Amino acid sequence: MRINKYKWMLLFVGALFIACDSDDDSISPDDEQVIVVSGEADFSKYVSVGNSLTAGYTDGALFIAGQENSLPSILAQQFALTGGGEFTQPLMGDNLGGLLLGGNVIAANRLFFNGSGPERVQGMPSTEITNTLSGPFNNMGVPGAKSFHIIAPGYGNVAGVPTGQANPYFVRFASTPNTTILNDAAGQQPTFFSLWIGNNDVLSYATSGGAGVNQAGNLDPSTYGGNDITDPNVFAQVYSGIVDAMTASGAKGVVANIPNVTTIPYFTTVPHNPLSSDNPSFGPLIPTLNQTFAGLNQVFVALGVPERQIVFNPNGQSAVVIKDEDLQNLSAQITGALQGAGLDPLTSQLFGILYGQARQANDQDLLVLPSSSIIGQLNQQAFDDLVNLGVPPATAGQLAVNGVTFPLEDQWVLTPEEQQEVASATASFNQTIESVANQKGLAFVDAFGLLNEIAETGIAFDEFNLNANLVFGGAFSLDGVHPTARGYAFLANEFMKAINAKYGSTLPPVKARDYITLYPASM
Repeated sequence: MRINKYKWMLLFVGALFIACDSDDDSISPDDEQVIVVSGEADFSKYVSVGNSLTAGYTDGALFIAGQENSLPSILAQQFALTGGGEFTQPLMGDNLGGLLLGGNVIAANRLFFNGSGPERVQGMPSTEITNTLSGPFNNMGVPGAKSFHIIAPGYGNVAGVPTGQANPYFVRFASTPNTTILNDAAGQQPTFFSLWIGNNDVLSYATSGGAGVNQAGNLDPSTYGGNDITDPNVFAQVYSGIVDAMTASGAKGVVANIPNVTTIPYFTTVPHNPLSSDNPSFGPLIPTLNQTFAGLNQVFVALGVPERQIVFNPNGQSAVVIKDEDLQNLSAQITGALQGAGLDPLTSQLFGILYGQARQANDQDLLVLPSSSIIGQLNQQAFDDLVNLGVPPATAGQLAVNGVTFPLEDQWVLTPEEQQEVASATASFNQTIESVANQKGLAFVDAFGLLNEIAETGIAFDEFNLNANLVFGGAFSLDGVHPTARGYAFLANEFMKAINAKYGSTLPPVKARDYITLYPASM
């Protein structure tokens, strides 16, 4: 059995591509000759520290146009109105966004909207990471960096890239192979800095469907896996150390807390019930599927877990079948019960293996964005494993359909229990960030609250409304995680509000209409 992959419907809204031509009666510095002052802040030497959100990552890649519209780049342009100096960035080699190591592609090109969905831009990228750049650079944002990576020696050593011990983006502009991001940032003795770090300390766990480990209690980050949640005490110590170093020469600055990552389009675009009875590849199979699962469902009821029953709706939408590792593993009980009911030993064993921790998803489960490409598709590895167990190929094919007969694996679903792990860590990190900001007298941006509002109700930005819908929501780019250029501009305004309130500056906001939401395929 093979079911066409689920595709979410994307409605083209032409108005979103049309800039507003109505008269703009808002006040701008040019219109009213408003005097812009720096207040207590000194923007002459601005350095930004962070991860992909600082680097200008968007549409699944880092590329020149995105970097030019990065959050700190927008801030630096406004800082220049009141004495801000030059702001340099380690620009990529092109607008494709991919990376090369020794001529081999190690990071994919950016996404663009092809009229029906996101698609990768074609072409060989020109950004070879061994072609290092000469700094220093004011934008020290490194895509993929977690908090403790900011202080990790050798994070820019190309020899560590294949093993994951170094970061290919930092390799390009590290002052020496064994330096740290913090050394290269603080060594510039900034007069003003921005710091937005910690998102990846929970995000990688979430985007992996909770496949990593919550490292709470483990104070040795060198033992962490790439998708693990950072221990709150490690985060607190590292974060305090970063701020201490950045303020050592008297610099003022602005910091932001961590968003609720589970509200971003990466987790809210694919519904828990994408299987439709109207799908000609799936609908006609529903009676057979329900008959096949009838015996298993009787076992679930007998074992006292009727909520695990698998039933597909013949007249509407059905939830996918998932593997929930937080459930008690009933494989042995299922095998025994089915065999006792007269089912042959091999089939009984297979049902036990496949459905020992299975259930259908509910509206509390979050399916990650990439799951849309595999739901209803044959799981080749599962098929091969079943055939190796002696299952006839025809039967193996029927039992290896992702989300239908083969439960979606952990990497595709963030369960409520895993979401709570993310929420708890985020709350702890944010408490640290706000506390340090208050102790050091820094401007503070509540990114958590702002992005929650964007997800829940949307936020007006000049004549536009930003919401968390993929493609046309305006706030998030096609990767479902990072902002659009307009989204970064909105955040820049929020950063400037916080700076103005803290330091008495009068930095003017930027205009939404000057920043696009969808980059074209070629540019």
